[in-house]
Amino acid sequence: MKKNLIYLLILFVAISACSDDFTEQPAVGALSDAAVQNEAGVELLLVGAYSTLDGIRNNLSGNGFAASGDNWWFDVMADDAHKGSTDGDQADLFEMEIYNWTTGNPYVLGKWSSIFAGINRSNAVIALIATIEDADLTGKLAEARFLRGHFNFELQRIYGNVPYISEENYANTEFNQPNPGPIWDQIEADLQFAIDNLPASQAQTGRPNSWAAKAYLGKVHLQQSEWAAAFDLFEEVINDGPYSLNPEFVANFESAGENSSEAIFAIQFTADDGQSLNGNIGGVLNFPNPGPFGSCCGFYQPSQDLVNAFQTDGSGLPLLDTFNDTDVANDYGLEDADAFTPHAGPLDPRLDYTVGRRGIDYNRYGTFPGHSWIRATFSDISGPYLPAKNVYQSGDTDNQGSGAWGQQHAGINYHIIRYADVLLMGAEAAAETNDLASALTWTNLVRNRAKNMTYIQNEAGDTDAANYEIEPYTSFASQDFARKAVRHERRLELSMEGHRLFDLRRWGNTESVMNEYVINESRTIPNYGTKAKTVEAKHDVLPIPLSAIDLSGGILEQNPGY
Repeated sequence: MKKNLIYLLILFVAISACSDDFTEQPAVGALSDAAVQNEAGVELLLVGAYSTLDGIRNNLSGNGFAASGDNWWFDVMADDAHKGSTDGDQADLFEMEIYNWTTGNPYVLGKWSSIFAGINRSNAVIALIATIEDADLTGKLAEARFLRGHFNFELQRIYGNVPYISEENYANTEFNQPNPGPIWDQIEADLQFAIDNLPASQAQTGRPNSWAAKAYLGKVHLQQSEWAAAFDLFEEVINDGPYSLNPEFVANFESAGENSSEAIFAIQFTADDGQSLNGNIGGVLNFPNPGPFGSCCGFYQPSQDLVNAFQTDGSGLPLLDTFNDTDVANDYGLEDADAFTPHAGPLDPRLDYTVGRRGIDYNRYGTFPGHSWIRATFSDISGPYLPAKNVYQSGDTDNQGSGAWGQQHAGINYHIIRYADVLLMGAEAAAETNDLASALTWTNLVRNRAKNMTYIQNEAGDTDAANYEIEPYTSFASQDFARKAVRHERRLELSMEGHRLFDLRRWGNTESVMNEYVINESRTIPNYGTKAKTVEAKHDVLPIPLSAIDLSGGILEQNPGY
């Protein structure tokens, strides 16, 4: 899709150059209003709006890594991951991890800036369509409104009290709008328009269809705890939609499984055999350093707390209340030459497709040897683990984009919504409406896929690499148990995919979970507790960037507590 932007731009420059009346033409490289006031111009601007899904654009304000569309660094502010690398590398993100948040932190501004780029580009399409009378552009309008709904949803759930920029505001350059409160109604209206006007399927991969819009509107209702409205939408997508789970869990993170039956809406990254601008530039830090292929930069390291969550009880079910009573064996503080025995207790097999840990095969590159693949020192708060989902599987050359100082412009698509996510969002809505049968059925679909998938093997390839054990639930005995089981399942299935912090915010337990996390994590990383600050109620949203408030002349107001 991003390639199409280049082709269309070349086309329009060529068209503009054909006129004899050259004195009325815009400057070279610029397009006049008349040049884009047609269906091809709408498509040009629409592809430009899609291109901001990854958060990357020219002249980005704030920290460039903060713009990343996969929300990886929000996991760092939850209990799934540490920043990784050394504490002093990307020191502004270190401050976000330890909850020492300030209104001037460049990560706060970087995400704000990138989201508004997407909103503005979506509004550009919507405003342009309003000026065209001789073509039916309803489908393109629905795509643009879907995208605007997505970007505003990101803005809303990250910052809380946010301004709304309408297409009329955009057309009249009235960007300085107040932020009196939530903009849920406007988000819902955009996605409902998308539901009503998008086709059930799209000819071009990466564009949303009406089913994706239904799933997304369900997600919007879920984030507001509007359980019944969310349930109805998820039930329709699950029962009548075209989606199904991939047989292999790992297929969601390799090229062979991209845009498969499990993909609902994803950022379409591509490696293009090297350092492509279409690769995941926002995630270039998040590879082993040096690891098995000399990559950079050792960020985004899973937490001990996350690894503990994959423990099972001997019958294949999670330890919902007690998983943190004991730690999965780890090699923190040990060098490669030091003796180490991997954990012998039962574990959910999804663990080793999510986390790289010593003594276990890492993404088919061979056995993870230990600290030599970790950039952080033992005085840093990063821990002993590596991320796996965002790192290529060995041999998946279509997704590999290596170059220069080891940075990786990966082509692994990022799932904004995948079918397993919908099943578990549906199960959550079902549990909250006391439909325990649906909650059980949909949760077990996810668990059974994990049970029946291929497990990671030992180095000899003749047995499982660990004591893997998983079974479906036989029943949900109560609403409280169902709620607990579904929430835990979301973590097992979707960890290290940028969802965890927003789940905690929806459940209203960010403070309690995160403050307990600091205590538990300090068993493995002793100095973590001395560096982390207390999580407070204000941390349920990021602050409004100080520079945005200053530039607004006081029109924007700061969130409470900052």
